[in-house]
Amino acid sequence: MKTTQILAAIIILIANLGHAQYVIKDGSDLLNLKKVPQEKAYVDHNGPLVLSGEYLYYSIHCFNAQTNNPTKISTIGYVALVNEARDFVFEHKVKLSKGHGYGDFFVSTDIPSGRYKLLGYTQWMKNAGLSQVFKDDIVIINPYLVDQSTLLENKSDAISSISTDAISVSDSSTITIRTNRSTYQPREKVNLSIKNYKGTLGHGFYSIKVKRKEEIDIPSSLNSVTYGNAYFNANKEIKQTIGDSIFLPEQRGELLYGTVKSNETGIPVENLPVVISIPGKESLLKFSKTDQNGNFYSYIRKDRKNPMIVIQVEDQSQTYTIEKGTPGSIDLTDLSFSNFKLSKEQAEYITNRSVLNQIENQFFSAKPDSILQSNPIDIFNGGIPEVIILDEYTRFPTLEETLVEVVKFAGFRKANSSEAYIRIGQDFKSYDEEYNAFPAIVLIDGVYIPHHEQIRTFDARKIEKISLTRDQFRLGQKEYQGIISIETFDEDFLDTYTAKNSLVLPFTKPVAKKNYFVQTYQTEDTSFNRIPDYRRLLYWNPLLNIEASDYQFEFFTSDVEGTYEVILNGFTSYGKPLHVVKEIEVVAKNIN
Repeated sequence: MKTTQILAAIIILIANLGHAQYVIKDGSDLLNLKKVPQEKAYVDHNGPLVLSGEYLYYSIHCFNAQTNNPTKISTIGYVALVNEARDFVFEHKVKLSKGHGYGDFFVSTDIPSGRYKLLGYTQWMKNAGLSQVFKDDIVIINPYLVDQSTLLENKSDAISSISTDAISVSDSSTITIRTNRSTYQPREKVNLSIKNYKGTLGHGFYSIKVKRKEEIDIPSSLNSVTYGNAYFNANKEIKQTIGDSIFLPEQRGELLYGTVKSNETGIPVENLPVVISIPGKESLLKFSKTDQNGNFYSYIRKDRKNPMIVIQVEDQSQTYTIEKGTPGSIDLTDLSFSNFKLSKEQAEYITNRSVLNQIENQFFSAKPDSILQSNPIDIFNGGIPEVIILDEYTRFPTLEETLVEVVKFAGFRKANSSEAYIRIGQDFKSYDEEYNAFPAIVLIDGVYIPHHEQIRTFDARKIEKISLTRDQFRLGQKEYQGIISIETFDEDFLDTYTAKNSLVLPFTKPVAKKNYFVQTYQTEDTSFNRIPDYRRLLYWNPLLNIEASDYQFEFFTSDVEGTYEVILNGFTSYGKPLHVVKEIEVVAKNIN
């Protein structure tokens, strides 16, 4: 019942969506907002020290701040890295599944040495300000730059947000980590077992990492247990009141919104249909309509392949200006950074580690991560299209002639007029339906074409194939007869698309989900024997869903000797944080 109330409250908000931030109108509005619990987030990562040429790996966990259970409110989270000037090095959009997600960032040589802050949040969390946002310190060392003054200078006014005394907290009463031995040789297999002794009390989402223990004296990362204590008093609901602006939650996917104004009057236009298309072979079509303030919105739920969007107004009676909405930023004025400083004694260690990174990166192609393939997007909505490869037929110069001479069931109606449209014939043999004169949905390289007369003379020599279905569709409040998808050889139709009342612009994609490479050394496979192995992160599993009592994993040590930490970090399904650490040693074989 409570979840239903929360969703109903969000739907009421979305139905009244206004500008980049929603303004609370009255007491009833405020009451609905108070029903939506505030959120909080935790980000686990492989820091806090990262050198140029290394990856920063992370997993994000978002919670209902009232119950500490994984959130059911936001489906999109954000992980960002900020420098001491409060500039964003990156801001990743992460799709959340049951409140959890993950990603990574390659630290290039363009990023200077310095103290940074890793942030984790949702749009809904922004309403509570910086105090609600997850914050942890990251130190980046770029040995390729001559100027290291940022880390060498005295930062007496800097404040470390981490207490090194609090990091040793560990709980192994619920879940334990075991390895078959405590000492290993380079390139030797390690058998790792995870034991859950508490049944359902141990079920939850965790990350596992095996990383070389830092040789430099640096505050440890914020683990899940110390995070739980630090954010125990996080806001449970929004603090805004009537007349205040708020950020709305992305409850159904990526929230896309904007405003349409008349060029003649400069006034927002109400009740105007807006079509949003994501180009590409797996295109997406979304429909919206402007409200009384000229605002439109839509959610992108599916895993899109293209970082571009096309927003179009079908009405051609006048010219409009389309503006995409952009959420405001968090106020980072009070953000503090660690007081970490480099010493001359650390120069040799940094140089050696950097050299090993360079060698390791030279063989990156032999150790690739793989991107997980999402469910394909079916632009025909389950229909089986007829596909015409134009090279198999006599070529005609224009699209209009090609439809007439090559493509069955499709052609232009009201030809040679400004109202010309492509019509696909109905399939009366397969479907019992009334005759209609509906236009077809037409896509070129995934770009929705609202006015078909504009493409009558399109150069058909650029077209590789045409696919069509004869089913009826409804987009918004308009009926269509069939879909015709035109694919060009170069897939570049969007590059020159400049239709009236259209806006083409980038729309940041969520980070891709990956299967991270796990190095193995098998006796029958000698392909890696001559490849150097200088990994400091031996194993990274960003999201382990524990639902049983016993889990078995294996990984191999690298050529880098020393002490490694096996760390399990995460939360049970009811929100209890767990942090378990075990150390192993990697030592060279003693030859006597």
